[in-house]
Amino acid sequence: MVGATVLVTDPAGLLPAREQMALSLGWHIVLACFGVAFPAMIFVVHWRGVVRGDPVALALARRWGKVAAVLFAIGAVSGTVLSFEMGLLWPGLMGRFGDVLGLPFAFEGLSFFVEAIFIGLYLYGWDRMPPRRHLLMLVPMALAGVVGTYCVISVNAWMNMPTGFRVVDGEVTDVDPWAVLLSSGAFLQFAHMWVAAYLVVGLCVAAVYAAGMLRGRRDAHHRLGFSVPFAFATVAALVQPVVGHLLGMRLGETQPSKLAAFELATTTEQPAPLRLGGLLVDGEVRWSIDIPKWGSFIARGSFDKPVQGLDTFAPADRPPVNLTHLAFQTMIGIGTLLAVAVTVYWIARWRGRDPLRSRWVLRSAVASGPLAVVALEAGWVATEVGRQPWVVFGHMRTAEAAGSNSGLWLLLAVTALVYAAMTYGAVVVLRSMAARWRAGEEDLPSPYGPQSADAAGVGRSDEEVP
Repeated sequence: MVGATVLVTDPAGLLPAREQMALSLGWHIVLACFGVAFPAMIFVVHWRGVVRGDPVALALARRWGKVAAVLFAIGAVSGTVLSFEMGLLWPGLMGRFGDVLGLPFAFEGLSFFVEAIFIGLYLYGWDRMPPRRHLLMLVPMALAGVVGTYCVISVNAWMNMPTGFRVVDGEVTDVDPWAVLLSSGAFLQFAHMWVAAYLVVGLCVAAVYAAGMLRGRRDAHHRLGFSVPFAFATVAALVQPVVGHLLGMRLGETQPSKLAAFELATTTEQPAPLRLGGLLVDGEVRWSIDIPKWGSFIARGSFDKPVQGLDTFAPADRPPVNLTHLAFQTMIGIGTLLAVAVTVYWIARWRGRDPLRSRWVLRSAVASGPLAVVALEAGWVATEVGRQPWVVFGHMRTAEAAGSNSGLWLLLAVTALVYAAMTYGAVVVLRSMAARWRAGEEDLPSPYGPQSADAAGVGRSDEEVP
């Protein structure tokens, strides 16, 4: 009966808006990770090439720069789509809270332009700028990617832990947009995403070179191409559990319903067990492995503190429990597996072995890239679905934020086709670039750069230039 009531009262645009936002965010977030983490990896190999005079590292930086430009071009499309979607899909949210959220989105737009400018300068600067000045073009590029991502994450953190306004007689007043950017929740949630970006990009790039080594390409280029991103990913894999724990401990006070769904706590338990696996079926937890007291420690930082149960919330205020719980545990499970894997790798290195000689290690490295992406997506599902039924926790329900435009289904279909086409195009372009590099062609055209000197006719007479 409750479900029937929800179907009657929900606006026509709610379901397509949810599906559209899930598609757009899920697709764009992987590209956003490359904007955050890839410039730092390029900087390391470029620095090695300039300072140490390593031609392999310098060639790697040149190639990665062009890959970064391709991914940025595609991410620019999906990011622009997201900007329009906020107002189109969620008119209630932006109509009421637009003054609160305007400043972070403005800074994100500025960061995007700065990043685009310095990607162009970096690609243009090869063999045209002094080497050390050219290397420094990566610094603002990297900072712009970090700042832009921080601004977007601060908005999402604000949705989870609203601040910077008061509601008086139903009206939003006393708006302080800086509070959105400077809240402690924003810093912690960004730290979680920032570390995740290095984990995803590090393992995905390392996976590409591990696949090459499996095919017999075990030269210095592939070993360096694997080692640099894998080192970044190692640090991220070991730091992420700490950052995630600090962020999760806030949920007991800020979003107790989400915490209850994460922990599959049907009733308030003190101390609460840690439940591995399990589903909520007919109001009962089934098929879980319970470890006494550890649920309280992980969720609240103490073996004695309680975890508030789902039964303390009205049914209309509970998130979709099973999806939230499984997404959360998928993220935790994969993250733990990756942390163990990188630790074993470096222990083997410390003991004087070369793990890259083992095909099983290389196969595991190839699998680690997609696993990191799955963990990233699962984390976002847990975060967003766990906040439901609120779009602004405690202040506005998601149904209130949506519009009544049933035509959004057509927009969803068009967006899905566009994203499918961009995915196909990206794969074709990157595979083509890789094939030409393997064939010995190094001077590929840059997406934002000028033609090479030879292609532009530099050094030829006027009669020779067509």
